[in-house]
Amino acid sequence: MATNYSVSLERILREFGFETLYLPSDASELYVTSQDVNRPGLLLAGRDDYFDPARVQILGLSELEFLKTQTPQQQNEGLERLTSRKPAVILITRNLECPDNLLTLCQKYGVPLLRTEESTSSCMSAIIYFLGTELAERITRHGVLVEVYGEGVLIVGDSGVGKSETAIELIKRGHRLIADDAVEIRRVSAKSLVGSAPDNIRHFIEVRGIGIINARRIFGMGAVKLTEKINLVVQLEPWDSEKVYDRMGLDNEYTTIMGVKVPVAVVPVKPGRNLAVIIEVAAMNNRQKKMGYNAARELLQQLGIEEEAESHEEKTEFWQND
Repeated sequence: MATNYSVSLERILREFGFETLYLPSDASELYVTSQDVNRPGLLLAGRDDYFDPARVQILGLSELEFLKTQTPQQQNEGLERLTSRKPAVILITRNLECPDNLLTLCQKYGVPLLRTEESTSSCMSAIIYFLGTELAERITRHGVLVEVYGEGVLIVGDSGVGKSETAIELIKRGHRLIADDAVEIRRVSAKSLVGSAPDNIRHFIEVRGIGIINARRIFGMGAVKLTEKINLVVQLEPWDSEKVYDRMGLDNEYTTIMGVKVPVAVVPVKPGRNLAVIIEVAAMNNRQKKMGYNAARELLQQLGIEEEAESHEEKTEFWQND
């Protein structure tokens, strides 16, 4: 069963600095639950099919100019159709003047009324992105998320395999920590995942034998980051002499997280291997592959070896979604 998330109007006001024209109660007690926004021009014109009151309703220049072409009775009827459905929020853009009857009707039906100086298109874009992140489907998984050369790398593996120690070495080498131990992953679009740390453990790392440390306090503000897209999953596992590991990197392996396919690299762990350097190289190599360059294919071409016509894309099964 899908979980319904919400974001408080107080959080939205703090993020965007909208002007408050009317609030039926404290902003911390009012919530938005839909990622979508709507321009209710059709509703004002009398068509109320498929209207979703959970959406933020935006009144821009087109809507308010349309109201001016109507008689006072028609205008009042249109605005009452809108406010009587008790939408989550009504937002006026471009600092346009609020019709008197709109304010009265919002007070009558208890609808929050806000205003911004931003243009309609830019305001809609910003709100959609913000709500898409805040209300996205999410899961929490055991692992470490770091930013390496601009690539979000999710390090996973059994407890005690060395994930946190590798993250500390990466931080010392100038990269940034997003989350340790528990990574909250949000599906912000059909192709994008964003990871962050739960608020109560943000910036903390557990190092066996030492205890809990605060990466921001020890390494500075430049060593941490709040969120990052997940571009690559690195699976750390103890070295198995019986297992054949990929030595070419020709095949593309993927894992699926909440329906989004993410490249994965399985890195065996044994004494003497510098995992931080390996992950740096994996991050840079993943970026090159996204840009269309594959070193293994180039080597095969230079050696005069023809690549098999079959697809080399494989899918790993180690990641199990709940």
